[in-house]
Amino acid sequence: MLFNMKLIIATPSPYARKARVVLREKQIDFEEIVDVPWNRDTLTKDLNPLGKIPILIEEGKEPLFDSKIIVQYLDHVNQTPLMYPKDPLENINARVIETTADGVCDAVVLVFLEHSRKETLRSNDWIQRQETKIYKGTKYLSDCLGTKKYFVNDHFTIADVCGFSCLEYLDLRFAKFDWRTEFSNLEIYWNVHKGRQSFLETKPTAQIIEPLED
Repeated sequence: MLFNMKLIIATPSPYARKARVVLREKQIDFEEIVDVPWNRDTLTKDLNPLGKIPILIEEGKEPLFDSKIIVQYLDHVNQTPLMYPKDPLENINARVIETTADGVCDAVVLVFLEHSRKETLRSNDWIQRQETKIYKGTKYLSDCLGTKKYFVNDHFTIADVCGFSCLEYLDLRFAKFDWRTEFSNLEIYWNVHKGRQSFLETKPTAQIIEPLED
């Protein structure tokens, strides 16, 4: 069991949720610190040169940032359960799903931020480009899942952490996209896993952020 860990998060973030879920799945004790990285008083600027969350802080060590690096580190210190499979092909497949789900979330963030700007300054072409990525990325997740219970073979991996988190982030930030109707297998998948304790405890919620400067 690990102690003296702190994780700086934002409650809507699918990237922070990735680390939050994995820490719970591994039953690692940690303190969750809620931050708003968009605000001027954010903690991130002093801990991550990129100003992003999540950030893992462990006593006597340099802060770790970027969700993929944090999860890989957690797999190194506690391999039960292992999030990145040892089998090379399974590992690659899991990382492909992770990258796709993260990419969909990236596009959702960009659409959200663009809509946060004054209407006269918004780029509809830019929004459309991101929305295309969202649709195609979600379709790819659907195609990869098929009728399986898990994204990679028959066990829970980082692919499921990211895939599930991506779907609920769509609900939060891109609700106009009815992915349940469009991709019924993803709805079945969501229903199977929605009661998982680590997901219930980390369900994304919106935060109030300072207005963006134009």
